[in-house]
Amino acid sequence: MAGRIQFRRLDGILLLDKPQGMSSNAALQAARRLFRAEKGGHTGSLDPLATGLLPLCFGEATKIAGLLLGSRKAYDTVAALGATTDTDDADGVVLVERDVPPFDAATLQAALAPLHGRIRQRAPIYSALKQGGEPLYAKARRGEAIEAPEREVEVHGIEVLAVGPRQVSLRVECGSGTYVRSLVRDLGEALGCGAHVAELRRLWVEPFRQPRMFTLEALQALAEQGGEAALDACLLPIEDGLAGFPRIDLQAEEARRLGMGQRLRGHTPSEGPVAVYGPDGRVLGLATVDAEGLLSPQRLFAWAIAGSARNPAGPQ
Repeated sequence: MAGRIQFRRLDGILLLDKPQGMSSNAALQAARRLFRAEKGGHTGSLDPLATGLLPLCFGEATKIAGLLLGSRKAYDTVAALGATTDTDDADGVVLVERDVPPFDAATLQAALAPLHGRIRQRAPIYSALKQGGEPLYAKARRGEAIEAPEREVEVHGIEVLAVGPRQVSLRVECGSGTYVRSLVRDLGEALGCGAHVAELRRLWVEPFRQPRMFTLEALQALAEQGGEAALDACLLPIEDGLAGFPRIDLQAEEARRLGMGQRLRGHTPSEGPVAVYGPDGRVLGLATVDAEGLLSPQRLFAWAIAGSARNPAGPQ
């Protein structure tokens, strides 16, 4: 069919600056079509209202998308005071409007204090959390009565950036699973007037603390000016996504055996996953090292197992 996209194998990470009003999946598919990437995934949804960093994984990089999903993140947000919405953001329907009482810096800090640290947080009813195998937002759209679950999350810090008569600008640094919409909703209740997210921008996701982000418009311009070579230059190698993991370097023979699924003795024990690299400095995949120093492959990239014989794995 004329005009049909011919997708290609492509491995790497794109730090996309997601536009406002677009779902994370729509942004992923737009970028995937632009790059002609056969396989792609994102590392945790941003709300349609939100902008900012959305790491996209192409090809073999999709194998580490789940790791990035659980990473520490930072956001700038504007809390609009005096109105509560069904989505806890400006895209929703206003449920209740209240007067905003006068408050000073001390009152604001007292309202924010319970939102720091390890806290119990109730998710928005319009969220991707699943209940009975179905996202809450699907149930909410059908008008079903929903009791959104509470769960423990970690908020590392909340900084007040600016205060106006009916809004507060905040910078939030938090762990996986934290909803900024819920923080803003709960802040509004603590102030006695209700609140919702008017603006939200994700600044960074570990390990991309100072990300060079690309908008879809900028990528389109690069494609028109420099073709796919210019686009591909925007991708980060998979190694960059594993920068925070303990590193183990293998010799050529060890790398070959690991690629065959064999376990390797003589390594320093580690509590969590380790990133394993070959003699050329290219990452081979993720592994674990038990208390006896036995290195066991967990998730290997295609090039690590290419050409390996299909032998039964066993300690060597």
